[in-house]
Amino acid sequence: MTTLATALKDEIRRLARKELKTQSGPTAQAVARHRREIAQLKRQLREQEKQIAFLIARERKRIDEPDVAKDLDSGARFSARSVRAQRKRTGLSAADYAKLVGVSALTIYNWEQEKSRPRKEQLASLVSLRGIGKREAQAKLGLLNGDAKKGSPSAGPEKR
Repeated sequence: MTTLATALKDEIRRLARKELKTQSGPTAQAVARHRREIAQLKRQLREQEKQIAFLIARERKRIDEPDVAKDLDSGARFSARSVRAQRKRTGLSAADYAKLVGVSALTIYNWEQEKSRPRKEQLASLVSLRGIGKREAQAKLGLLNGDAKKGSPSAGPEKR
């Protein structure tokens, strides 16, 4: 009787394994397929992030003016009236203009009030902003803020 019970149990186990395999086979295949797709998507994402970083760096280089060194060597001077006029011409607040120059809004205020003067690096930043217009200033500010819409020319003028 024990051999019959053992044989019956073995047969039940075999049939159960076979049934489980037929039921879980498609699921295992789907899991493998999804893992391959996820790996492919991760590779695509890494590649696109590299391309975006490259394009952002290239755009920043394109927007930044490389002639700053020439202007400083040719005797670029600081004028509080000039800083105020440049800021007004571009239509930027002191805080936004400060972001472009790389200083605080209070520093811009102090320069405009002739309470302080910019250092050499800060003067270089000021000189690089001398020839820009409203659109270009907004584009640079958009890049600094990481906001693509704000910096794009197609977004239109910003109302203040």
